[in-house]
Order: sequence, then structure tokens, then C-alpha cells
Amino acid sequence: MGILQVVAGPLSQQFSQLGTVSQIGVAIASFLFVAVFLNVLQQFLFKKPNEPPLVFHWFPLIGSTITYGMDPPRFFKENREKYGDCFTFILLGKKTTVYVGPKGNDFILNGKIRDVNAEEIYTVLTTPVFGKDVVYDCPNSKLMEQKKFMKIALTTEAFRQYVPIISDEVTSYLKRTPDFKGKSGIVDIPPKMAQITIFTASHALQGKEIRDKFDETLADLYHDLDMGFSPINFMLHWAPLPWNNRRDYAQRTVAKIYMDTIKERRARGETGAQDIMWHLMNSTYKGDVPVPDHEIAHMMIALLMAGQHSSSSTSSWIMLRLASRPDIMEDLYNEQVKNLGADLPPLTYEDLAKLPLHAAIVKETLRLHAPIHSIMRAVKTPMPVPGTKYVIPTDHVLLAAPGVSATDESYFPQPDLWEPHRWEKDSPLAPTIVRNVASEEDDEKIDYGYGLVSKGANSPYLPFGAGRHRCIGEQFANVQLQTILAIIVRNFKFRNVDGSDKVIGTDYASLFSRPLEPAKIYWERREGCQL
Repeated sequence: MGILQVVAGPLSQQFSQLGTVSQIGVAIASFLFVAVFLNVLQQFLFKKPNEPPLVFHWFPLIGSTITYGMDPPRFFKENREKYGDCFTFILLGKKTTVYVGPKGNDFILNGKIRDVNAEEIYTVLTTPVFGKDVVYDCPNSKLMEQKKFMKIALTTEAFRQYVPIISDEVTSYLKRTPDFKGKSGIVDIPPKMAQITIFTASHALQGKEIRDKFDETLADLYHDLDMGFSPINFMLHWAPLPWNNRRDYAQRTVAKIYMDTIKERRARGETGAQDIMWHLMNSTYKGDVPVPDHEIAHMMIALLMAGQHSSSSTSSWIMLRLASRPDIMEDLYNEQVKNLGADLPPLTYEDLAKLPLHAAIVKETLRLHAPIHSIMRAVKTPMPVPGTKYVIPTDHVLLAAPGVSATDESYFPQPDLWEPHRWEKDSPLAPTIVRNVASEEDDEKIDYGYGLVSKGANSPYLPFGAGRHRCIGEQFANVQLQTILAIIVRNFKFRNVDGSDKVIGTDYASLFSRPLEPAKIYWERREGCQL
């Protein structure tokens, strides 16, 4: 006790002399030190033989976001080499069991609802962004109904209407944006692609009436909503942090736009064009229960947000990859000239099937730049891992990382090389899924309540997830991205500013990976540019 007094006395006196900010800093540092110490003891002293190996690292809690969050794919791959496909680490104070590879994807993403739960994990992130009573802020059965409502906007007939709308939006944007004026220039491409994706998606999915309410400022609000998905918000979603303040302001502003539109339509005594809002206003849950107006507004946010972060990121990566490989951009242009005609007529939905390299660009970019690097589930019942001695207990979180198998040389020769031509069957770099399983036609189908979908989790390539929470907007994303790509390719040539073949690194600050910014490229108008 005497030693403690000798040590603590001077330290306490020095602490009291510090300013408030310094005291907070010291308190946080002390907390992290104690957490590290306890974490080390836990990892060494409390190993359980039936649990996957526990990865030792010095940064638990917030620190583990540093270790894991700086480069998640690298973290997964390095530990896979050491421990195998299944291992555990501490993330934000919680034991998190990673299971990678096709078997891991299937185990987690196709887990039964009694065994795994997504709502408990993600509601703290999604509810402040989307709003109450939708997506993960409601029972899973209600979410399945909501997904069924929204699939009305994702039919083949709808896609036929969307391609001209998307084409016109991209063309109009490129014509009016100062950064693309003149014969050539340099542009920071990610912010431009974020605006293009929000304008094309809002017009196509939600109609002209909603689109006319969107401008560049509102597109920026959706970016602020997207930043609400910061990993630290698993713990501090409630905190008045700068990005959370911007998130909350953006949510209120965007929700009010939708609510005002709903009220205007009801006041007119009609619901306007038969778009997704009209459909939601005329939909009912089981038991003939109408969908409340606030849920309609929040589903409209979710519908746009669900694809905005992934399409924005993917389209940016596409443009950056093309700038690093101008030869591929010329291949794309020549494909359009050859298959659509030298005059490059207005694009139609049927034209997309004539442009296989355009589709391969999207596939290959999603393979190397998966928008979501980690998919997590709460464990509800102890889960034995087939073929092992492991049993995942209910105090663990399960984490799937489909991007690991998408860059595994067992399935993709030279996996770190961005080569869209690998998706051609006769390519020496063709992935095994092209050689052996050309489509999902033979894959098992299942209906989770919103229509038949492929289970898909046995594939090493799952850019849109799998199971009951598989992205319902997969086909729309492909239509949107291929159309945007086609319009840009027929009007521009890209290269890196320094003429190199380098590609910028990845920003993992959000749950959704994106290019680091600024990410500038050099553009040049083609002869006969249609803008």
C-alpha cells in the first residue's frame, strides 16, 4: 500500500495540473493501455480448445480498428496463412471469428436465421442513416417484405427503361460540369462518379419527380450519410462526433424531401407517375397493413443508399483502372464500334449483351475492389464448423470476407493483376468459375420471402454477398455501371496524370472501401465526341 501511495501521489498531483483536454487524452491513453494488458492476458490465459485460434495483436478495441482497418484484406490473408481459414481476433472489444474461402462464405452467409443474425450487428449503423422501422430496425420477416416491395423496380422491363435514362443523365452531367469543359484536362474522379451514380440511380429508380429535387448539394448529403458507416460507429453511433452530426443533418434533410413529396402526392389526390414511391404508397404488409409514410421515406433512402456506396466506389475504381490501362479503354471503344456500329447509336438495354468486355470490366473491378470487405453476423446458437473440432460460441461475431477468395490464386491465376480479358473462356488467366461454372443457372435457388435467388455462397466470387441478405440490386448495379462506362468510353480517353500504370491505394475509413482521395486522372475528348 505504501508503494502505491508513493507512486500514485505524485502522478495524481501531476494529472490534476493538466488542462481538461490533456486530462481526457491521458485518460484515453490509460484506458487503452489497460485494455491492451487485459487483452494480452485474455489471449494467453483463456484459450479454449474447441474455439478457433485467437490471433495475438496489441491493439484491442479501437486499436484493433487500426490493425484490421488499415488494410483488412491483408490482415485476413496474413492470418489465413498462419492459422488457416478459420481464426478469431478482437474487434472493438468483441471476439470476432473470421471464416474465409467458399466454405466460410457458405457457413456464414447461408447460415440459418436461428443461428446467425445480421440485424443485431448492423442496426446501430443503418438506423441513423436510413431511419426507423426499415431494413435492420425491424424483424427479419418485415425486411423480407420490404425487399419484395422494392424488387418491383428491378425487373427486366424496368431495366429497358433505365438504360436511356442513365445514358441521358451521364451525358447531361458531362456537358454541364466545368471539370469536363474544353478538349482535355485533369479531374479528381471519385467525387464526379459519386454525383453521376446518385443522379442516375435517383432518376431511374425513383422517377423524374424525385430526380428534379436532387442537385450536387443533395448528392453531397448522401456522401455524408455514407460516412455514417464508419467502423467506430459500432461503438459511438450515438456520439456527437463531426461525421455523426453531418450524418444526422443529412438524414433529416433527405427524409424531409421524401416526406414532403409523399404529402404533395396525397394532397393532389393522386400519386403521380407509377414509380417506386407510387408502388410503396399502394403496398401493404401481411394482414393488409398499409406502409406508413415515414417507412416509405426511409425505404426510399435505403433504396438509393444501398447501391450508392458500392456503385460510386466501383465506378471510380473503373475509371482509375482505365487511366492506368489506356489500351483497355481503346478495346472498349472498339468493341462498341464493332458490335453497335461506327455511328455509336443511342444505347439500349439489349446493347449491353453485345458488349461482353464492358461486363468483364465491372466483374474484374468488383473482384479486386469489393465495396464491402467484411460481412458480419451475430451468433445466436453454438455453431459447429464442419470438418473441424471448432464450435463458435454465442459470445462471438462471425465475419465473412468474400474478397479473400476473389483474390485467391487457387481460383484466379495472377490474382492481383487487373485483367478484364481473364473473363474470356480461352484466356490463360480465366478463373476456374469461368472454366467450370459459367453461370448460376445450375446453382441451388431459395426464396427468403422476396423471390427466388441463387444461394451462391459456394462460389469464390461473391461481390454482392449471398443468402437472405444478398443484394437485390445486383442486376441494376450491372446495368447502371455498364451504361455509365459505355457513355464515358465513347466520349473520352483517360490516362494517369504522370503517364504511369499505377493505381491509387484504398481508403478503409468506412465499412465500404473506396479510392483514396484525391485521385486525379487526365482526360481527353475523342474525335467525334457526342457531348
